[in-house]
Amino acid sequence: MGTIKLFDSIEKDDVKKMLTCFDAKKLHFKKEAMILSNLANNTQIGIIESGSATIIRYNYNGSRTIIEKLNVGDTFGAFSKTYTEELYVIAAEDSEVIFFNYSKLINRCKKNCEYHNKLVRNMLEVLSQKMQDYNERIEVLTKKTIRDKLLTYFNLLNKKQLTKVITLPFSLTDLADYLSIDRSAMMRELKNLKEEGLVDQKGKRIQLKY
Repeated sequence: MGTIKLFDSIEKDDVKKMLTCFDAKKLHFKKEAMILSNLANNTQIGIIESGSATIIRYNYNGSRTIIEKLNVGDTFGAFSKTYTEELYVIAAEDSEVIFFNYSKLINRCKKNCEYHNKLVRNMLEVLSQKMQDYNERIEVLTKKTIRDKLLTYFNLLNKKQLTKVITLPFSLTDLADYLSIDRSAMMRELKNLKEEGLVDQKGKRIQLKY
């Protein structure tokens, strides 16, 4: 539980009590299984306890855009109101997810438990981080060229990972979907960046040389 931001500074025993109080349930999902649909109108909060998932939007022509990658400890659900279109949460690998109802979080329990107060404070921090992540995504997507999108995204990962050898959270196919660009065009631009000595790329590892 220590890796789950929502439970920061809450003792393990209190987390267990809280989840019981919240009528939380843990569900297992196979890779590529639908974890949640219609995310914007959902009343549940989901927490990735193991595995990973992606939030996906399908366009009218059937193509997809990856909105967000969810790793262990990440949350999704009722407070994901930033997007108005229908979104889906898909398991990227075999995963376990904890679910509980949003109303359980925002309505104070009769016992006025201290851990509930901490949980609300943690939720505000989680929301603040999500807004920062959304702003970063907008910064990337508003770049006009594929090159600028790639380099802007690489720079963001460089700041987060604090290394010139960054690791992509996606496969290259998923990266293209995340950046809303054609994969073939992206691969050509990556090749150009390598030939110009700006980056070196092997699988999901990108070495920044600028």
